[in-house]
Amino acid sequence: MASATHDPIQDVQTLATLRLDEEVDAVFACTRKERQISRVGSPYLTIELRDSTGTLLARAFRDADVLAGRFERGDLVRVRGRVGRFRDELQIELQTIARADGAEADPTRFLPAAYRDLDELEGFLEHLAREVYDPGLKQLLERLLGDADLRAAIRLAPCSPPVSRSASRPSGQGRSPSGHHAYLGGLLEHTVAVATMALELCPLHTRLDRDLLVSAAIVHDLGKTREYTYGAEIERSREGRLLGHVELGLRLIAGHAPPTLKDERLVALEHCVILHHGADAAQGQRFASPEALALYRLNTLDAQVKGALEHGAPGFGS
Repeated sequence: MASATHDPIQDVQTLATLRLDEEVDAVFACTRKERQISRVGSPYLTIELRDSTGTLLARAFRDADVLAGRFERGDLVRVRGRVGRFRDELQIELQTIARADGAEADPTRFLPAAYRDLDELEGFLEHLAREVYDPGLKQLLERLLGDADLRAAIRLAPCSPPVSRSASRPSGQGRSPSGHHAYLGGLLEHTVAVATMALELCPLHTRLDRDLLVSAAIVHDLGKTREYTYGAEIERSREGRLLGHVELGLRLIAGHAPPTLKDERLVALEHCVILHHGADAAQGQRFASPEALALYRLNTLDAQVKGALEHGAPGFGS
């Protein structure tokens, strides 16, 4: 008789299912790290761990300083220990803890993600790109969407980072009330929404440059693929903090621009990207094209509607 195959996925431990005295050997996200002093004057380590099912505290009363040097808050960590009780609550009594590396350090297991199917959204994005017929803009989109690394980053990126969760807040809560699409895949979802509205707007206003507006809608937030890093939390990268997603997006466009894209068309596209948060956010620049104005309004519409649906708005639902 053939032996049963081993499925490692079934063996993954989750915080919500841990029971008293259970041995723990798993990867979690570290969202808090504190060195504390006991009543007898010896140091110990208190850590908050998180996964998609919730949060749990872990403590190390031995070798606290040695263990503390093996990871930082915000890392994905490999934890070994046993489930015990501390003040009538479950906790993990740590034996070892260290930064997780390689395939086991997969942030998608620990971060909020889009509810919509990303493969379906990518199909919509490809369809929208095929609606552009201007040779230069069409080739630009083909180069951007043909970049495998960039394509993967588009699927991963949010539009804004979620707020860090507190120890008492259940997993799945805590997205930023001031942001929108604040989860993995949020950029792809938002881009498809804005580009779809751009395409639908053009038959109503036939003087709009359809190819320019749809192209601008597809590329307007590409810089967000470089704006974030992913670990226990979604945080801004160094280049995201120093340059911002608009400048990063302009660099991506310039790096993929084909020879067939005429300078005046590239400048018109860049103008739309620079103004997509409005004139005030673009150092007082004025809208020089109806396409730039349309993109700004459509971008704002999707962001605000999404924000109202997720977090409510003044007077919304009251």
